[in-house]
Amino acid sequence: MPPTRRLLPWLAAVAFFMQTLDATILNTALPSMARSLGESPLRMQSVVVAYMLTTALLIPASGWLADRFGTRRIFMSAIALFSLGSLFCALAPTLPVLVAGRVVQGLGGALMLPVGRLAILRSFPRAELLKTLAFVSIPGLFGPLVGPPLGGWLVEVASWHWVFLINLPVGLLGVLLTTRYMPDLRAAQRPRFDGRGFVLFSLGLMLVSLALQGLGERAFSTAASVLLLVAGLAAMCGYWLHAARAEQPLFGLQLFRIPTFAVGIAGNLFSRLGSGAMPFLTPLFLQVGLGYSPSAAGLSMVPTVAGAMVAKRFAERVIGRYGYRNVLVANTLMLGGMIAGFSLIDRGTPQAVILLHLACFGIVNSLQFTAMNTLSLSDLDERTASSGNSLLSVVMQLSMSLGVAAAASLLLAFNPQALEGEALMPAFHRTYLCVGALSVMASWIFFQLGRHERPSGPTSQEVEA
Repeated sequence: MPPTRRLLPWLAAVAFFMQTLDATILNTALPSMARSLGESPLRMQSVVVAYMLTTALLIPASGWLADRFGTRRIFMSAIALFSLGSLFCALAPTLPVLVAGRVVQGLGGALMLPVGRLAILRSFPRAELLKTLAFVSIPGLFGPLVGPPLGGWLVEVASWHWVFLINLPVGLLGVLLTTRYMPDLRAAQRPRFDGRGFVLFSLGLMLVSLALQGLGERAFSTAASVLLLVAGLAAMCGYWLHAARAEQPLFGLQLFRIPTFAVGIAGNLFSRLGSGAMPFLTPLFLQVGLGYSPSAAGLSMVPTVAGAMVAKRFAERVIGRYGYRNVLVANTLMLGGMIAGFSLIDRGTPQAVILLHLACFGIVNSLQFTAMNTLSLSDLDERTASSGNSLLSVVMQLSMSLGVAAAASLLLAFNPQALEGEALMPAFHRTYLCVGALSVMASWIFFQLGRHERPSGPTSQEVEA
């Protein structure tokens, strides 16, 4: 096998690891960042939301950029941007500067994994794709496993700045390897990019997100937040009308004529509101509410990842035996119940009980993701696969960012007197109850599936890869 093909999966795997490590290592360090920057830990969600929202906005353009400028140049630029954003974050003296650094990181993060996958799809024959993509997905499991404990340890032995600085040597190695081993692939025929659709869609997402965050945090006046919300919904409506008439829209409306895709996308949007809030909310709960040290909080998150790994071993068998509707309806109810169950945990709860609860949550959460992603993607054909996959990625990032914003807004609403420490426990408990209820509501969406309806495409393992 030529060196390029042999090392290309490693490049994509390293990019995936950088993203998943960064996403999980950061959450454990948020309280320490808040103290260093003179901010409340309950107002640090913008550091998480800025990255997710930037990624969601740029993902639709990743394929076109790779086709236009070549996979090597775009992949190298993505790693460089991600590393540069990490440096900006480490040097940030204030929260707004830190958020700006996260936006730069998001620009790189939106391109790394999609372009890496695209290069693999075009470099390997169909018979080798499943094995290769499965290899690329493995580091994505280890990032969340290593991230929380590493973040807690770095905060205690050094400072929160090393949460970002650790990306720099990995990024430098990635740039050097990209120059040698990433093929410079371009599409033979490049379709015209739907620039108007991209502007309308991105503008709508950004304005709606800012409006919801403004309403929750009272960062803007109520009038300004409502104005942003109306403008965002108008932009989304404008995109819908544009897509109905455009020859090659960013996301064709025919995607929603595929029943499994339509239900999967809607279910992803609402059920991930709860799941997306948990990586932000739980480390905060463990440190600020229960009084854990950063390293203890990070280690306590490991059972969640271990549970997710266990679930991947039996998820396909469970779905095959009971069907998508039964699994998703029941599992969505269990997911909401597991999230709401954190409201029963206080400083007197034995640590073994907390760790068991986190492990069970990881199992249920992983089964939910596997079932939803398989349902969403498996019935897409050659014509709809690219835009459908991009739209799913956008919805995943958007719903997680909205989940984080919702959890932070609820915490602030339930804590109007700015209480700290153990006095914050009632606010955390009420927030968990509300976030659990958000997840439970998604069960009505999955109930719309036919009793025996199932995708006719690849297995869940292939989709997950």
